[in-house]
Amino acid sequence: METVWLTGAEWLAVLRIGLGLWWLESWRHKDKKGWFERGTGIAWAADVAGKHKWPLVKTGFETVVKPRPKAMAYIVVYAELALGLGLVVGFLTPIALVGGLLLNLLYLVLMIHDWAEQGQNAMMALISFVALFAMSWQTWSLDSAIGLF
Repeated sequence: METVWLTGAEWLAVLRIGLGLWWLESWRHKDKKGWFERGTGIAWAADVAGKHKWPLVKTGFETVVKPRPKAMAYIVVYAELALGLGLVVGFLTPIALVGGLLLNLLYLVLMIHDWAEQGQNAMMALISFVALFAMSWQTWSLDSAIGLF
């Protein structure tokens, strides 16, 4: 493969790191006090799930999230932080890529009616897919440095 400036593997690492920075930005801009103390993030998701055109989404939300809103708020917010850090430094990268792909697909399904959100989640899912199957942890990663994967 011929590329300009960097090797193909290095460009994949750039893609992985950029995706990690995107997750970190998603974590950074969240109103943590609102999510953790007032429950705003889960309340918003409950409203979206309650009006969703697919009954399975409402049922799934009521079964999994509604009984434990505080725990789910922490899981969502800190999952974004963990994904971002894991991808930027390349630690447990395949796990972070699969986790991010699943989280983006979940967001995609939840926000099926909002095309603005769909673009971001679709792009992040696509990058996760490419970075996973191209094994982007082979360059510029802790995984590569310590011989994981």
